[in-house]
Amino acid sequence: MPAHRTRSRRWLLPVAVLLLWVFVGGPLGSFAGQLSSVQENDNAAFLPQTAESTRALEKLVAFADEETIPAQVVAERQGGLTEADLAALEGWAPEIQRVAGVADDGVRGPLTSDDGDAAQLVVTLDARDGEEIIDAVVDIREVVADPPDGLDVYVGGQGGVLGDFIDAFGAIDGLLLGVALSVVLVILLVVYRSPILPFVVILSALLALGVSSAVVYALARTDVLDVNGQSQGILFILAIGAAVDYSLLLVSRYREELRDHESTYDAMGAAWRASWEPITASGLTVVLGLLCLLLSDLSSLAGLGPVGAIGVGGAVLAALTLLPAALVLLGRAAFWPFRPAYGSPHRDAAGLWGRLARVIDRRARLVASVTALVLAALAAFAFTLNEEQVPQTEVFLTEVDSVRAQEVLDRHFETDDASPVQVVVPEAELGEVLAFLAQADGVARGTPQAPTVFPVPESLEDPTVPRVVDGDTAVFATLDDPADSAAASETVRELRTMLGQIDDDILVGGATAIAVDSRDTTQRDRALVIPAILLVVLLVLIVLLRSLVAPLILLLANVLSFGATLGVAALAFEHLFDFPGTDAATTLIGFVFLVALGIDYSIFLMTRVREESIRQGTHPGILKGLSVTGGVITSAGIVLAATFVALGVVPILFLAQIAFIVAFGVLLDALVVRSLLVPAVCHVVGPRIWWPSRLSRETDHPDRETEAMLRHRS
Repeated sequence: MPAHRTRSRRWLLPVAVLLLWVFVGGPLGSFAGQLSSVQENDNAAFLPQTAESTRALEKLVAFADEETIPAQVVAERQGGLTEADLAALEGWAPEIQRVAGVADDGVRGPLTSDDGDAAQLVVTLDARDGEEIIDAVVDIREVVADPPDGLDVYVGGQGGVLGDFIDAFGAIDGLLLGVALSVVLVILLVVYRSPILPFVVILSALLALGVSSAVVYALARTDVLDVNGQSQGILFILAIGAAVDYSLLLVSRYREELRDHESTYDAMGAAWRASWEPITASGLTVVLGLLCLLLSDLSSLAGLGPVGAIGVGGAVLAALTLLPAALVLLGRAAFWPFRPAYGSPHRDAAGLWGRLARVIDRRARLVASVTALVLAALAAFAFTLNEEQVPQTEVFLTEVDSVRAQEVLDRHFETDDASPVQVVVPEAELGEVLAFLAQADGVARGTPQAPTVFPVPESLEDPTVPRVVDGDTAVFATLDDPADSAAASETVRELRTMLGQIDDDILVGGATAIAVDSRDTTQRDRALVIPAILLVVLLVLIVLLRSLVAPLILLLANVLSFGATLGVAALAFEHLFDFPGTDAATTLIGFVFLVALGIDYSIFLMTRVREESIRQGTHPGILKGLSVTGGVITSAGIVLAATFVALGVVPILFLAQIAFIVAFGVLLDALVVRSLLVPAVCHVVGPRIWWPSRLSRETDHPDRETEAMLRHRS
């Protein structure tokens, strides 16, 4: 077939790819809005089967035949409750009992405080379905929506908190995505100065998110993986942010090649061949780093790994197929009104990044030393990060009903009767356990009573008699301190130690025990997952750069960057935002994202440096690589940081902290580590960065463009 006919049909492949994405990927986008229907936000469900609180819960469900969670209707009147107030509470009780999702005989009270200013109804909810819980909480709030004048009424407790928690994640489906896309659009308009290209990139990112969401939905629907509010939000951010980042790299190289090729197809071919390796390697690094979370014993973290990995995989696929097809069909018109003309000069050496390259050429040791010292000084503050337990009601960054309810309970009730420690005791040890609980520090009382978290079975006529199942007895002990406090957690630890001396088969469960086990499991996960991520990233870099020295430099630089980010976060959380503490999982997730995502920018830089080093030697290659990738990597860092900042629209402490850590860390990687530390250190080390490959023995022979850049003085 004649060559001109082959060239004339070049458009067939990109058109086919584009149509496939639009007509297959487009409809799949609807699954992004359906992910909330397969969320699982129950903390207990995320614990490993070996956790003591999990084993206790399994035993306790046998007592009540179903799993439940308590909610509390709390009423307060300054100066004392009136008869009308108490009558209203008594009248609400049967109405609440009829609410769908409330267990049989699931309303107790009203229970009045000693000072007479407050009262509460304890409501038992079916805990099997998160949507049912939030629906029940909404219905209960409607029942109590018209209290007597002057009476403040709130719905709280574990059920109220979970309902508010799930409700807060409702922003993910629309608001979060809208804010993220709006921010990205503004940045791309500034970067490209084109009204066409930003929408092409965003369309590519949206289709990548749609395909990823469909895969996640299918796997969650069939119980292959777990999805919760945090993993869904992070999926949206990762898919959009990564897709835009990879698009920026390809678009930048395409624009560069359009100056050297008259044919847009030839330009795209050259750009794709130069970009596929760093894009694939970057995506693979993030995917493998996220999959290391499968080593976690917490299902919430283990589920986040594959969910995020699927999002990044969709981003890589779109960047290497959909985007090239769209760009080659648009040709130079995609960059209108600043079209890169064939034969026009490359201006990288004359800009900011060319000037920075010349500074590093002259002062590499000074730049490397000062940058490393500043980062190390900031990293020293990482040890001041407050990782004390955060009460469940303080995870909200906005005023919610459940928080106000807890404040009333703390003011007027000495103990939290709705969230007791749940002790499963072999029948033979019951007397000794009761005697111990009667005098144990931190325990308000310990009696074999009807479960307050689980509905009392009809067969249990006398609620003062413990129910025995398979030789075990359930004992519920109320704590002196709030169930979600650090003091209550310490009491649970002490109870487990002391009761374990009586009998190893005694299990301590309940809401406080679940929090203790979650925290301990996360600490164990950090010791396992972090080294695994470092090893995976190192191996990918070794394969990509065909070197041992350069990967070690990049990895150490990014670990230092993470330490500096954590140090800044510690200062900001305590002195700027006044956060009550930081969950142990925050640093683990922050590490996964920053090391995996932050290394992306070093990969973008060093793959181009290696390409240029092969052509003209290491020192000129470093300077040329920095000058030509500076703009695109900076833009990519700003875009990714901005998308993570969008997580702030979800008013949850955990996500706000993740957003700050990742956004600040990404900017630090893009603007400092990749721009100053890595090129300066590599310049000092010289060709040895490529050891043991043959490139480590090559001498410098800069091309004319690099020589001109080095001679130029700003």
